[in-house]
Amino acid sequence: MSVFDWLNAQAFTAFGQHVIWSDMLGNTIGLIALALGWRRSVLTWPTQLLSGLILIAAFASAQLAGGVGKQLLVIVVALWGWQQWTRGRRKAQDGSIAVRFATWRERGVLLVGTAVGTAAVGWLFTLVPHLSWNPWPDAYIFVGTLAAMVAQARGLVEFWFAWLLVDVVGVPLAFSSGLAFSGLVYVIYLGLVLWGMRAWWLRSRVDAAASGTARPAQQPEPALNGAAL
Repeated sequence: MSVFDWLNAQAFTAFGQHVIWSDMLGNTIGLIALALGWRRSVLTWPTQLLSGLILIAAFASAQLAGGVGKQLLVIVVALWGWQQWTRGRRKAQDGSIAVRFATWRERGVLLVGTAVGTAAVGWLFTLVPHLSWNPWPDAYIFVGTLAAMVAQARGLVEFWFAWLLVDVVGVPLAFSSGLAFSGLVYVIYLGLVLWGMRAWWLRSRVDAAASGTARPAQQPEPALNGAAL
């Protein structure tokens, strides 16, 4: 049996649906990556990369080419984010990643980019039906995930808000795609996202005070910024 065959073999049954190893392992590792992001550890990036590699098998087994494409882009962004956090110039006094709220300009770029990206990917998925059986929700999650990762790479608190919006659509889509474990993980993601959002929000106030920035959302700072292990 090849590694690919093993990853797509059934691990167990939950809620009347078969859970395959790639779905279970990839999403469990994804949860660990999100927890590491909450801790502002640079290890979040190689962990996300590993999760993406494994989830490619899960989406391939479900014949969701769009999902495979998303994971390939997730891997590329994870490599970029890893570089940002390890080679960044600014860090908190304790040596960890310094976080802040985005400027209004950055928020506008993220919102417009996400909207345009979702429209473009949704159009592509509609034009080529075999890429996704549910094009617009899939496009929304696809682009939203990338937007969240970009915001995370830049140390922006808004990264958690982006993940929250992805979860709202991700839970029902995963269950309806037959990826029960993915759906369950999205539910757990929701709790972790709310926890992480609060932690980064509070941390941004500490970092702003330490740098003498009274209102960080109005004063752009260098993109990332040190790393913690």
